[in-house]
Amino acid sequence: MSRSQTSELLKRAYAGGDVHAAVALLDLSIALGHRKIALIRYLQAQHLDAPLDARHHEYVRGVAARMSPDALARIVGEARVRAGRSGS
Repeated sequence: MSRSQTSELLKRAYAGGDVHAAVALLDLSIALGHRKIALIRYLQAQHLDAPLDARHHEYVRGVAARMSPDALARIVGEARVRAGRSGS
């Protein structure tokens, strides 16, 4: 996926509250092996009540299990800030 396509998905997911864009971003992060950003995107998708499946939950459970409580708290805080910027 190109940078411009990712940027468009970010706008749709965060500014527009588009659940399909949020899931597409999460899927992209999982495919690329992202950890922190995948967790942030997972939390955004949850915030939007996006249709998440078992593989999404399993991936972020594994990511979170490898993080310290402090690191996890920072990422959750960052996700809240991003969700707040969306106006939701």
